[in-house]
Amino acid sequence: MAKYLLLKHYRGAPAPVNDVPMDQWAPEEISAHVQYMQDFADRLEKTGEFVDGQALAPEGTWVRYDGEGRPPVTDGPFAETKDLIAGWMVIDVDSYERAVELAGELSAAPGAGGRPIHEWLEVRPFLAAPPTISECTFHG
Repeated sequence: MAKYLLLKHYRGAPAPVNDVPMDQWAPEEISAHVQYMQDFADRLEKTGEFVDGQALAPEGTWVRYDGEGRPPVTDGPFAETKDLIAGWMVIDVDSYERAVELAGELSAAPGAGGRPIHEWLEVRPFLAAPPTISECTFHG
């Protein structure tokens, strides 16, 4: 079995077919979307393929260590995760093909008007082991 991250984006990927922002959906449309996601996770839990998943709030803070004392905290630069990543699901499946199959199914979650979003999801494998120095690309 191999673990994959199914990454849901607010934006940054090609526009989905049903491209109505969630903040413009009716409450029942949001409920239907969340229920689809829960039903999907429940089904994968029964097959042993679900590991974890979470929706993310749009706010976030960048933090870095800058030597002795308290690390500085700032609200930018952003345009990365808080603006782009809506949530994620980790699956543990037998093959890359199964990961792609499940991502395609998850892409059909309902959106505005109850129609499938057909959103793009990013499928990323987890590393089975830490990379070796020869596998790393250093930018300097």
